[in-house]
Amino acid sequence: QVRLVESGGGLVQPGGSLRLSCAASGSIFRFDTAHWYRQAPGKERELVAAITSGGRSDYADSVKGRFTISRDNTKNTVYLQMNSLKPEDTAVYLCHVEIKRGQLLYHYWGQGTQVTVSS
Repeated sequence: QVRLVESGGGLVQPGGSLRLSCAASGSIFRFDTAHWYRQAPGKERELVAAITSGGRSDYADSVKGRFTISRDNTKNTVYLQMNSLKPEDTAVYLCHVEIKRGQLLYHYWGQGTQVTVSS
């Protein structure tokens, strides 16, 4: 079993920064692609950023230049550095990782962490 624990959310003023962490534990050697999603009330879940096992990253247009996804494979942890935050970034942020075992691909989700951007 694999468990994902997110942390780092909170209340921040517009223009501020937060750093989210997602630590994987359990029956895991290393996860493959990792993603950060977000979901605001009344809106669909949105893919924010992704990072491959090789470190290649990609971002939603709405966060390009402001957010940076990274990973530490020695800690099985993925991060999301969020700068220049805007009120529209307010959402629950969820971590998702993929783990390949043989021919099968497993998906795991964290419980989510609330990010609120407000003055």
